[in-house]
Amino acid sequence: MGTRYFTPKLFHFLEDLVENNDREWFKANQDDYEKYVREPALDFINDFSGPLAKISPHFSADSRKVGGSLFRIQRDTRFAKDKTPYKPNTGMQFRHVMAKDVHSPGYYINLQPRECYIGLGLWRPETKVAYAIREAIADDPAGWKKASRGKRFTDVLTVGGDSLTRPPKGFDADHPLIEDLKRKDFIASTKITQKMVTSDHFMEDLTDIFKRATPFMKFLCGAVGVNF
Repeated sequence: MGTRYFTPKLFHFLEDLVENNDREWFKANQDDYEKYVREPALDFINDFSGPLAKISPHFSADSRKVGGSLFRIQRDTRFAKDKTPYKPNTGMQFRHVMAKDVHSPGYYINLQPRECYIGLGLWRPETKVAYAIREAIADDPAGWKKASRGKRFTDVLTVGGDSLTRPPKGFDADHPLIEDLKRKDFIASTKITQKMVTSDHFMEDLTDIFKRATPFMKFLCGAVGVNF
């Protein structure tokens, strides 16, 4: 038997937040946020550091309240059309230790009513980083296929994200992996259920999914020049 970190009350809180997305309501219900959302998430992050280190010692599970793996629930509304002050989800990111210096791969968990998923890889890397990944794919097509099309990977995860409409500069439109080379995002994801999240085996399930993605993440880390 594992530890049950999250309960349905996390999702009930987020559903109520969508209906009452204002500072007055949040302040009145902040104790529930702390009890059912933030504290369980920080406990989970803290305890996940061990399993994550076994997958790769170069990713961080940081359980600090501010500046760690848990995203702030407050939205930055300065330049947004949507001025609601709070995010309707709980996001956790396990960043590469070099992430402050380079656009490195990372792992992500999104907890949200009827919209829970796990993502990993590089979302929207800057142009030179995207080209480094494309060059790595072109230089080692067999390695990329093994990383992104292996059965253990594709049984659970799907490569997705946005793509360029035209082939990137320097790559032939007839290249056999042109659809991969056109990617703007180098990410994979899988939907998960609220039942899984609130079970006592969520950490084990998450660890299994991340392990399945090891060849994919190892390829991306190699492509951008960081250790896995």
